[in-house]
Amino acid sequence: MRNLATFLADYGESHRHPVNQWVHIVCVPIIFVATLGLFWLIPVGRWLGLDGAAAYWINGGTLLALACMPFYLRLSLGVSLLMLGWLLASLWLITTVDRSALSLGWSALAVWLGAWAVQVWGHKVEGKKPSFVDDLVFLLVGPVFVSLELPYKLGLSRTPGHGKPS
Repeated sequence: MRNLATFLADYGESHRHPVNQWVHIVCVPIIFVATLGLFWLIPVGRWLGLDGAAAYWINGGTLLALACMPFYLRLSLGVSLLMLGWLLASLWLITTVDRSALSLGWSALAVWLGAWAVQVWGHKVEGKKPSFVDDLVFLLVGPVFVSLELPYKLGLSRTPGHGKPS
């Protein structure tokens, strides 16, 4: 398996343009939360005959997140903790929307489609196809990349997300 540095360098190859980098810094977290929100609507717990809190928390979103964690753990403990933070923040937002008057399904779908449209535009500006076109694992690398790229863009880190100076 490729290591973290290799994944980030490979991902960074199609994310060099500053506009595309900012697009990803904004849109990747939106897509992350919205994807989990859409999967949240798959009531696996109820399908298994569970009730109450177990039925609520055992769903497609939590199972998807659980299935992705071994990938992050193989990259590093630090990446696993980072992505656990992403997951907890996402679950807070998803449950907040789910318990509000808003429709989680329609809200998640609308922001998911909008963020993907902006991402496609960002790659048009970049002039390169998205990394995940060649390897779907890059859908999991994107959140790590933007987590490292944002502090660099804000002057809080000397190392950009792609591991090479911009």
